Amino acid sequence: MTTNSREAILLAAKKAGQAHGYNGLNFRDLAMEVGIKAASIYHHFPSKSDLGVAVAKRYWEDAAAALDAMAANGANPIACLRQYPGTFRTALETDNRMCMCSFMASEYDDLPEEVQKEVQVFTMVNVSWLSKCLVAAGIVKPEEAEKRGYAIFAAIAGAQLVARGRSEISLYDAIVDGYRSSGLLPE
Repeated sequence: MTTNSREAILLAAKKAGQAHGYNGLNFRDLAMEVGIKAASIYHHFPSKSDLGVAVAKRYWEDAAAALDAMAANGANPIACLRQYPGTFRTALETDNRMCMCSFMASEYDDLPEEVQKEVQVFTMVNVSWLSKCLVAAGIVKPEEAEKRGYAIFAAIAGAQLVARGRSEISLYDAIVDGYRSSGLLPE
């Protein structure tokens, strides 16, 4: 089994996780999606927990890289905060999926401890990035940044959940616009 097979498994697991959460990581279904035998998945991921850790870690690493790239591309902190909801909108644009780590967070009590830790890291990556942008933009003082970062993260994840439940991306946009008009996000 090659590295490409491992990457294909992780990609299929991400899709399944965005649609069905941790419980959607079914080796048989993933094998069918990738075009390999179910037993072949065990070569890279000896257990469902190992796969869950790997896919959640990759997910937060990709999110961190995308957020860092957004900030590094010369966008000022206000522009970054304006663009942030788009990172969650992308999942909705892809077959009404949602943030995989948000989905897994809703299953938190049923997750293996190692997967719980990766889901927590995803939250901290987002809150930390938001906090830095908020301080750099002069919107909040450093001691208020984390609290506001959590509020924004929770609001965006919540908007995504509501929009997914209605299968209506325009509802997501309307909710985000409400956050902007209320001052939670910059206009």
